[in-house]
Amino acid sequence: MSASPQQIREWINEADELLEKGDVVQASEKYYKAVEETVKVLSRKFNLRVLNKLKHGRWTSELLFDAVNELGIDEIKDIWYIAWELHIDGFHEMRLTKERLKLVKGKIHKILNYL
Repeated sequence: MSASPQQIREWINEADELLEKGDVVQASEKYYKAVEETVKVLSRKFNLRVLNKLKHGRWTSELLFDAVNELGIDEIKDIWYIAWELHIDGFHEMRLTKERLKLVKGKIHKILNYL
């Protein structure tokens, strides 16, 4: 089951607060989660073919990339690739800077326009 639009908005707000406190790692993951869940919501909204590939309702990274490509909306692709950077460099590798995160947070916020 996908998150609700309200939950996605809350994650964005939490990420903003975490970023202001200097917690780049957790802010990165909250922003990523908001974008990931929006991709899932849109996949269901538009009944994308990628949904047929889910096994036991489980999303993989590959399926998320497939969903983004199937949506075919350039801005969503851009936002997804930024979110992926946050997930890898910000959360897993913990090497993303606060300055970089501040530069891209406005782009992440644009995902809310698609809910």
